[in-house]
Amino acid sequence: MRVLVLGSGAKDHAMTWLFSQSKLIDGLFVAQGNVGTASIAENLPEVNPSSPESVYAACLEHNINFVFIGTEAPLFTGVIDYLNNKGIDTFGAPGNALKLEGDRYFARTFTARHNIPTPPYKLFSDEDSLSNYLKRHPGKNFVLKRNAMAPSRIMINSNDYDALMSFGKGILQTDNLLLENHLSGLTITSTVFTDNNGYLMLPLCSEYTKSETGAAGAPTGGMGSICPVPLPKNLQQKIIDLIIEPTLYGMQVEQFAYKGVLTFSIIIYNDSPVLVDYHVRFNDPATQAIVPLIKSDIVEILHAMKHDTVKDFSLKVSNKSAVAVVVASQGYPDKPLIGQVVEPIPTIIRNNIFSTKPMVFYGAVMEKEGQAVTTGGRNVTIVGTGNNIIQANKQVYQYIDTVKFNGAWYRHDIGNKFFED
Repeated sequence: MRVLVLGSGAKDHAMTWLFSQSKLIDGLFVAQGNVGTASIAENLPEVNPSSPESVYAACLEHNINFVFIGTEAPLFTGVIDYLNNKGIDTFGAPGNALKLEGDRYFARTFTARHNIPTPPYKLFSDEDSLSNYLKRHPGKNFVLKRNAMAPSRIMINSNDYDALMSFGKGILQTDNLLLENHLSGLTITSTVFTDNNGYLMLPLCSEYTKSETGAAGAPTGGMGSICPVPLPKNLQQKIIDLIIEPTLYGMQVEQFAYKGVLTFSIIIYNDSPVLVDYHVRFNDPATQAIVPLIKSDIVEILHAMKHDTVKDFSLKVSNKSAVAVVVASQGYPDKPLIGQVVEPIPTIIRNNIFSTKPMVFYGAVMEKEGQAVTTGGRNVTIVGTGNNIIQANKQVYQYIDTVKFNGAWYRHDIGNKFFED
């Protein structure tokens, strides 16, 4: 198999690394890739990953017979459907399934049809209706989101009328606005591989999405994650029974089941799971925490999906824990400072060779004139592993300061809540 991975983020580097461990491939390419993928695959910087024609031309030029898409942009430009029509095998959600993430109102009506628990919500299309509703509920904490897909979890969580209206007005200029009741609790990210007959569940993660310690700061695309989450067995089963299986059943009966990945953003509220959002792709940084724990060959998983037998696949997973911490640029998430030179990371961890050292997954870092330079907000993810979250946390923070560039910052508390009183 000759594989092309589309993307250039840290989760794409992580999945590329997982492919590089397979004995069943004889060619590995990434479009456009980054400085991390360049060491384990052939980057194709001239290919536009969101252009179906550009991706198809690359497949012909490099004899690629499988395209793996775990990131959002190429999915929403129709790359999957285009390649499938050209006879190239793919991993990713086709056009008719994108509404699960791309239209939150559709997702909410879908969950209602299939009795899947979600927070109470309202949809607004004008400022006056939003203002009147907020005034009728003074001091209540709400979450406001764009109805269409938004990168980096663009939303606000507040009980302040002025802050909510300011955010809402900006969204309503171009889109409808989804308002949800705020629910407090442990956040869970559940990732499954799906095909036409079933699913394969990966270890549960918990992601840290705020820019500051605890629940403070601005929402981001994710500043860290831990895997697996030490949830009681009965609560894990509730996630399966109340959310995952009803969703996949609904996709079957409504005829948009697909072969790819589906990610569930969940909150544990009053000892029960509530679905917050669907993602028809991998989450970052949950993926970076999951990948080091997967011991099965990714190509064998994909073969099972191709033949609609993924539910029968026996997934091999490490019994260790992983803690992933994102190093971001100054100004992220609002206006990240780009163009900063990233100093070389020590070889002992840079190439992800030693199982006793943390792993490094590059995000928005590209090579320019022989130097690694930041090109966006989230730049490098360091992933520590250990026999438990305490050990994994210690390992990642022991090495994270080896990531050096002007304005670099990270959260210092990833994983702490799982082992501190």
